[in-house]
Amino acid sequence: MLSWGKISAARASAAPGPARCREIYQRYAAVLYRQALLHPGDPAPAGHVVGDAIVNERALAAIAGSTRVRQTYRTPEHRKEHAGVMETRRVRVGCEFVYVAAAGTPAVFQVEPLDAAPVSLARREWSTEPETRVRRYADLYGNPCTRVMLPAGRSTLRFGASVLVPDATEDADGHAPELPPERLPDEVLIYTLPSRYCLPDVLGDEAWSRFGAMPAGYARVQAICDHVNGHLTFQYGASGPLTTAADVNASGSGVCRDFTHLAISFCRALNIPARYVFGYLPEMDVPPDPAPMDFAAWMEVWLGGRWWTFDPRNNRRRKGRILIGRGRDASDVAMVTTFGAPLLESMTVHAQEEPP
Repeated sequence: MLSWGKISAARASAAPGPARCREIYQRYAAVLYRQALLHPGDPAPAGHVVGDAIVNERALAAIAGSTRVRQTYRTPEHRKEHAGVMETRRVRVGCEFVYVAAAGTPAVFQVEPLDAAPVSLARREWSTEPETRVRRYADLYGNPCTRVMLPAGRSTLRFGASVLVPDATEDADGHAPELPPERLPDEVLIYTLPSRYCLPDVLGDEAWSRFGAMPAGYARVQAICDHVNGHLTFQYGASGPLTTAADVNASGSGVCRDFTHLAISFCRALNIPARYVFGYLPEMDVPPDPAPMDFAAWMEVWLGGRWWTFDPRNNRRRKGRILIGRGRDASDVAMVTTFGAPLLESMTVHAQEEPP
């Protein structure tokens, strides 16, 4: 059944049927997709409009029946670089957790993609064995979370989603400026402060000695990523749940979350707001990684009045980033929080492009 984001009262009684919808899609797909992805407050795009109906992204994906859809890419954060028509690609993501619990254990999972531009969540599904009630909510950062009661004994939880992503890397602007603290918006000030794993106060002297004399702006943040990427060695098991950015800076090894915590700490020490991001990162148009697929961490940095994506671990712009959550550090976006001590028997993660 097709859903409509907006239909005028005058035309509601004459809403088109499936055949007419397919015709509409074939004639006006790009225009409708552009409107569906507009942020609140964006100006209406030029071009033909079907009445004043705006089809949402799920309806367009259903009508298209294809894993690639041409859309007009007009989100505010990408308008400058990706103006005009571009491709989207469909990615299948998900995970499975197997637990053994001595008693019923409440748990919160953060594994569901955030359904917001520039990606579009076409389908999502949860399954549990044995059958268990699943309830969704949004945390204080707006991240999607899922509450579950793990039953006593062995249980399996699976999540899967189909996501439309832009066939383009994230934005970059080598001239994006830093803003002095007095000009930062109130809501980003929290991302200049110390947090559980990010310690700008502890690493401040090193941050200023290494990066303080560099020209302020995008290039300085990239220099921080270059340093962290070269200084740390990626190694599973080298860090644990108590490892801070200062610890990994001293040890020289860790996983993607440790790379991100260290880069965030250096940014915050220089009064550059930086926040932790957690999500899926499929291998799209990059050499395959022989290591098993896992969740990924990167950071967003406030420069020139907006957030920019940086990846200290991979240190390159990538296609297909699918965000699960944002926060001050990994403690705000833990993939699983259990109120007890169930045994995690296994965990698997997948993120790959669906074949056309």
